[in-house]
Amino acid sequence: MVSAERRRPVVVLYERIADAIHAGVYPPGSTLPSEPRLAAELGVSRPALREALLLLQEDGLLTVRRGVGRTVNDRPPRRGFEHLRPLEELLAQGAPLAVRALLRTVEEPTDFTTQHLLAPAGAELRFWESLLVAEGTAGVLSQEWAAPDAVLAQAHPAFAAALSAAPRGSMLAVLSGASRDVPLTGHCAVTATLLGQRRGQQLGRAAETPAVLVTQVVRAGETPVLAAKHMLPTGAPALPVLQSG
Repeated sequence: MVSAERRRPVVVLYERIADAIHAGVYPPGSTLPSEPRLAAELGVSRPALREALLLLQEDGLLTVRRGVGRTVNDRPPRRGFEHLRPLEELLAQGAPLAVRALLRTVEEPTDFTTQHLLAPAGAELRFWESLLVAEGTAGVLSQEWAAPDAVLAQAHPAFAAALSAAPRGSMLAVLSGASRDVPLTGHCAVTATLLGQRRGQQLGRAAETPAVLVTQVVRAGETPVLAAKHMLPTGAPALPVLQSG
């Protein structure tokens, strides 16, 4: 079990609101209380609440409707684009971007990882948070989660062993390097959002900076083994997207 002290505060707050949604406190189609009222009810600051609400919106639990507020969705959004390649290589022009590790830890599942990694409650997921740096400037914030070790031991033992060796680079790069004889498939979605306060601080940008959020899920066979969020603010390296139809 991951202790509360090791979990990011925004994740703890995210889960409190998500649990209330799943418990029917805020049923599908309902509108959440205003930020000041909700912050008072939860006993948290409005900036912290805004960060958690942004994540809930990105993960498909909430929708923002002009003139109405934040409403609770009744089903997760559908997903779309895909090009399976480590982001530091995909965004590079001439040479791969440097990957600067910010955090390497374990976390309990949120709705995002429960939905995409099929992780049971109480599971421990490896979580990597990294900055992709070009010419000394942070351009992209990447967050990656691996499936529980027990799942990886069956679905992709080489990936599990590679993660345990404390490698450098992104988690997807580690997965790619460990998958020479393992077929990988994946999908991702591209949406518009804002950085928010915490991610803005990490990237040295204002919280209101527009950004592109790329969510990605990778499978070994039929088993999801990695889920990721990549935040690309305005001015980040261009992201080539391959579509097929």
